[in-house]
Amino acid sequence: MKRILFIPLFLLYIFSACEKPDLAIDVPNCIENKIQDIQNSPVQNPPKEVWLWEYNGVSYYYFTAACCDQFSELYDADCNLVCAPDGGFSGMGDGNCVPGILNATKTLIWKDPR
Repeated sequence: MKRILFIPLFLLYIFSACEKPDLAIDVPNCIENKIQDIQNSPVQNPPKEVWLWEYNGVSYYYFTAACCDQFSELYDADCNLVCAPDGGFSGMGDGNCVPGILNATKTLIWKDPR
């Protein structure tokens, strides 16, 4: 009897853990997968946000830092880490971003609702 109850509960857990995020726009699959990973992890403080940054005709995806002296991350459409635009001990990022990227057009596409 325990095995019969275990299987449906396990399936329910699997399908609820893989729920697709509710996004404001379409994003590359790899970015969506990163958001799903966040949803399947404990809530961070402050809750994570993902922003679309558009600069010089190129789309980037900005993931906010969890907290205190951690780098935020900026990815390209192929999920390659481009740079850390802010955060760290100085709050100024890692210094590896494209000059002017902070002037990108920014659109919130997802915020952890938990």
